[in-house]
Amino acid sequence: MDIRPLHDRVVVKRIEEGETMQGGLYIPDSAKEKPQQGEVVAIGKGKKTEEGKVLPLDVQVGDRILFGKYSGSDIKLDGTEYLIMREDEILGVLSNGAKK
Repeated sequence: MDIRPLHDRVVVKRIEEGETMQGGLYIPDSAKEKPQQGEVVAIGKGKKTEEGKVLPLDVQVGDRILFGKYSGSDIKLDGTEYLIMREDEILGVLSNGAKK
């Protein structure tokens, strides 16, 4: 199933942290905080101005982003969890060091 967010919303898939051991102790999934990094999997057309113009989003599909702890709304599609959030809830885009 595909999803197309509306206006200035983006669909994000959380990027899980790989390590479950901290200081030799196992941290159960219920006690771990959800990651605050994700990958953009779909974007809306953009934000509409008062004049009716559509401003394109700064993020692109495939960008790795940082977002706040309580940002977005959780949804589940085909057994996979996603977040839908507005572009202004995104704190930053992570770069891999390569020049574009």
